[in-house]
Amino acid sequence: MLLTITTTRDPATDLGFLLHKHPEKVQSVALSAGTAHVFYPEASPGRCTAALFVEIDPVELVRGGGTSLTQYVNDRPYAGGSYLAVALRAAFTTALAGRCAARPELVDEPFDLEIHVPSLSARGGAEVVHKLFEPLGWRVSATPIPLDPEFPQWGDSRYVDLRLTGTQRVADALRHLYVLLPALDGDKHYWVGQDEADKLLRAGDGWLAAHPERTLITHRYLERRRPVVAYALSRLAEADDVPAEAEALVTEVPDKPESLASQRHGSVLAALRAAGARRVLDLGCGSGALLRVLEKERSFTEIVGVDVSSSALAIAEKRLKEHSRVTLRQSALTYADPALAGFDAAVLMEVVEHVDADRLPALEHAVFGVAAPRTVLVTTPNAEYNRLFEFLPMGHFRHADHRFEWTRAEFRAWADGVATRRGYDVRYLPIGPEDQESGPPTQMAVFTTQKEVAA
Repeated sequence: MLLTITTTRDPATDLGFLLHKHPEKVQSVALSAGTAHVFYPEASPGRCTAALFVEIDPVELVRGGGTSLTQYVNDRPYAGGSYLAVALRAAFTTALAGRCAARPELVDEPFDLEIHVPSLSARGGAEVVHKLFEPLGWRVSATPIPLDPEFPQWGDSRYVDLRLTGTQRVADALRHLYVLLPALDGDKHYWVGQDEADKLLRAGDGWLAAHPERTLITHRYLERRRPVVAYALSRLAEADDVPAEAEALVTEVPDKPESLASQRHGSVLAALRAAGARRVLDLGCGSGALLRVLEKERSFTEIVGVDVSSSALAIAEKRLKEHSRVTLRQSALTYADPALAGFDAAVLMEVVEHVDADRLPALEHAVFGVAAPRTVLVTTPNAEYNRLFEFLPMGHFRHADHRFEWTRAEFRAWADGVATRRGYDVRYLPIGPEDQESGPPTQMAVFTTQKEVAA
């Protein structure tokens, strides 16, 4: 199996930093039934290609119980699918997590990428490949591979030669592949349990909940194992980006708070109205769930959605009205962006918990120091409430991508510190049904200042 990732972003060899693989070395990683090799066929400032080549040991595969008779009669037994996804995770663990200690500024930078998988198992053919990748901002070429080139009358196999081109963060591109390659195959070579659902949620954070084929992806990735699929869909229903119809898919989950995302939207909208805001920023807007709510409020004269993910912004653009009043902007919230100054209010709805704790000071500077709107709304999960979610295993965060989840005291300590350092007043509001002991499921801080906002 082979997968290549190419960039022409200058200097293209920065790809090596993000993948944590040096272009001058061939590096190998042991798998349960084979070996994954990473090497660079080309590495120059103008163009760099990283190749992932996976060798499967069929003897070890049989010993591990991960094969069947079909492997002996299949014309392409080791085409890209779950084998390749496992190799991606093993070879690029740090890159998938969106970390780069040597060059952290590269993590949030979009790269012009081309990805090639010469033999990809795709049940449903090229049409399904387009349906899964195009909503994420990829341009897709999926050429069907004939059963036998010498006998074209036999027709095409279920395999395709896949090429993807687009501008994406490298971590996002890897996560798309990690989820969608096995989802296209619809088969796994290992047992699927709840831990596999957690992997899906972690890799799909920020894009899967809003994907128009999220149900198909979840069912295929988890091999249609109903309890595991129900668990995954219940977690996705808590995502801010999930449409209302997705929440209806998991009504069988007991004691699940209904429409918590809608309650957050309503609380944010009420706070913006109370502040008299006219020009509003949605920072970390994802795929636009809150933006659609803000757009309906005619008192807002300007609405700007900001996110670091180009694929999330592409989905947001499709979900907004054709002649939308919303402007979308790609920017990282941990980097100062003077273009965001001069707004009346900014919203960070379920955003801060996705930021590494050591980067919160940078976010504070960018939002409260440089953008510095008169009102800032910050919502975040209340960790104390997690015990009341029966679908949430003990000790787990609500989202696999959360870096932390604060108690009410921890949130107030952070927010009080920001307010003191940046010249704001802050008050706290509950969102959702309050438990006498654990408080509300979501907590919101409302920061206000009387200082002049720069135009």
